[in-house]
Amino acid sequence: MPEDPFDRDWQAPTGIAETLAPGLRRVLAPNPSAMTFRGTNTYLLGARALAVIDPGPDDDAHLAALRHAIGDAGVSHILVTHAHRDHSALASRLAATTGAPVLAFGGPTAGRRRDMAALATSGDLGGGEGVDTGFLPDIRLGDGEVVAGADWTLQALHTPGHFGNHLCFAWGDAVFTGDTAMGWATTLISPPDGDLTDFMASLTRLAARRDRVWYPGHGGPVTDPAGMAAWQIAHRHARSDQVRAALATGPATPAAIADRLYAGMPPALIAAGARNVLAHLIDLSRQGAVRSAGAPGPDTRFALAGSDKMPLDLGAGGC
Repeated sequence: MPEDPFDRDWQAPTGIAETLAPGLRRVLAPNPSAMTFRGTNTYLLGARALAVIDPGPDDDAHLAALRHAIGDAGVSHILVTHAHRDHSALASRLAATTGAPVLAFGGPTAGRRRDMAALATSGDLGGGEGVDTGFLPDIRLGDGEVVAGADWTLQALHTPGHFGNHLCFAWGDAVFTGDTAMGWATTLISPPDGDLTDFMASLTRLAARRDRVWYPGHGGPVTDPAGMAAWQIAHRHARSDQVRAALATGPATPAAIADRLYAGMPPALIAAGARNVLAHLIDLSRQGAVRSAGAPGPDTRFALAGSDKMPLDLGAGGC
């Protein structure tokens, strides 16, 4: 594969409204981490009666920075890409101080595939990292719905994969991509909230739009959306090939596979890698390429379908 397209040197001031384009500003939240990079990008769209996209974490300093940036312009809509706390947790407080409604696809379990929802209730998938369990929008947005303000128009695009209720927001030939595509790294896909099958479909959908720029939830603007999408799709196909190759030596758990694929990385990133591996295994199970010893989960052993190394306890179960 060619060199990855990510900008890991990107920097931005925290708590300062930076103009990115006419009518668009970004305020970086003070929540840097191994999973959020420099922090969460909150976007302010419009000159008056603003749209706030991803209000960010429940942080007093970030709320104060947003209120300062909003000033007398006011807010007419608060839009949330998905129900992770680093994107949604400040929504209710910002709504209370501005009087604007919160719009999103739905609550934390909205948008899941039926089989993933069943696995979440009957199996032991783990996951749930950073979920804003109490999040509920005032207004639910469906795929393709249009929201308009005084001087801006957005179209909601349902893009599950990183999270079942994930929305991107199209603004002309630009898209606010949340965590579906980020400027600094690949996206964590952690079942049951994450779903690799849906993620690949969402990336393919975004690529087909041929937009000029993507504004992600973390990291700088993506100025080559088509190249970013193509690289990420190829990367996921290559990772699935690596997972199959690991299973060619015998049945293994997601953690054991991650130890091989992410060798040398910090333990926290290997743990995240194990979540991604589980997502790949569930996707491969749907394709009939692998089988599992019972319901898929972080401690479940998987094997290649039809392998002569299939152990006796690997039956026809799983997904």
